[in-house]
Amino acid sequence: MIPTISVDEVHQRMQAGEGLFLLDVRQPEEHEQFRIVDGMLIPIGELMDRKSELDEYKDREIIVYCRSGNRSAHAVDYLQYLGYNAKNLRGGIIAWLTMMEKNS
Repeated sequence: MIPTISVDEVHQRMQAGEGLFLLDVRQPEEHEQFRIVDGMLIPIGELMDRKSELDEYKDREIIVYCRSGNRSAHAVDYLQYLGYNAKNLRGGIIAWLTMMEKNS
């Protein structure tokens, strides 16, 4: 089972000043259009080759997101296999933007 986290929980934790680490697994052009915070971008297709870039975050929770939560679920599965504490942002950017609209 893929561990998930809701956009509401991530937003609340960010508002509380928690230094969350977010990993965007979308394509660079998607990342440029909109991103939650200045987290790290590693497109899903590059994750296997670039996994060493996450070594310094091995002891932190990694919140992984994409457009809707599908690509990030695969990334979380892979990162969990490698021993990372990774969670999928349920609903991805779509859910994030919906939540931000409701809160504005």
